[in-house]
Amino acid sequence: MVAAVAANCVIGVDIGGTKMLVGVVDESLGVLHRIQQPTADADTNELLDRLASMVDEAVEAAPGEVLGVGFGVAGILDAKAGMIAAAPHLPLVGVPFEALMGERLGVPVAVDNDGNTSMLAEWLHGAAKGVSDAVMLTVGTGIGGGIVANGGLVRGSSGGGAEFGHMVIEQDGEQCSCGGHGHFEWYASGDAIGRAGERLAGRNPASALAAAAVEGREVTGALVTELAHDGDAASIEAIVEVGKRLGQGMVSITNIFNPELIVVGGGAIAAGDLLLGPAREIVEREALASLGANVSIVPAEFGADAGVIGAAVLAFEQMAQA
Repeated sequence: MVAAVAANCVIGVDIGGTKMLVGVVDESLGVLHRIQQPTADADTNELLDRLASMVDEAVEAAPGEVLGVGFGVAGILDAKAGMIAAAPHLPLVGVPFEALMGERLGVPVAVDNDGNTSMLAEWLHGAAKGVSDAVMLTVGTGIGGGIVANGGLVRGSSGGGAEFGHMVIEQDGEQCSCGGHGHFEWYASGDAIGRAGERLAGRNPASALAAAAVEGREVTGALVTELAHDGDAASIEAIVEVGKRLGQGMVSITNIFNPELIVVGGGAIAAGDLLLGPAREIVEREALASLGANVSIVPAEFGADAGVIGAAVLAFEQMAQA
């Protein structure tokens, strides 16, 4: 158990479908120390215990004592019931996460959806600072989201809003990890880049991507992105294909919410304009003209740290209100 203390640091925790990232964050939103572990193959108790251990390690590494811990979770939170209602990539369904982690850690704990925490960071301190209407897409294992409308964060009636990754963009399409079909995140996530890479490696045996696969390297979104930046044509094609799908979802988001900004974060943003360029082209071509002309599509200012920093901002905000 960590000691209950007070100073100008918090611990931010980003819990994604592939990895957990824990950071010590100061009031200037600098990440002073990072700890990363995979989330794969852990059951509920193992995941909770591992998180508690990571937070303890972060507290030990902090330059001083901390105010509390913020968690951004890749799942749908039911604020009324005080539990996680759905989590396609995590063993947390039905878990009263905030209460359990509060018991384990013994310090104030704040919990929200990871898309909301990333949106909070980017809206208050990052790419969307000063903007009254914006949407966040966190593109990683799946796709999370956050919404700012009329100058306020929108969570929905029970706290589970902005699940853009589960919009249907392909009727009777591929089955999503949640059990539905044709969902946005199947076609436009970091995992989708890996799947496109696998397919294109088979079609392009002379490519660097195919050579990597022959060497036994797992064809992931990260590998495809690395090879695309090195100029491999098959890898670039995979990212462009997914970027167009990302743009397809953004068209609906643009037409529904009329945002000034769509901020894109998550691990897949490492692809940069290879991913966002095709998405922008689709939005420009397919969104209603007056709405498409009003929106800018930009990378998250905090990059891959947006989740950790957002969770930290959540903790700072909650501590300030206590």
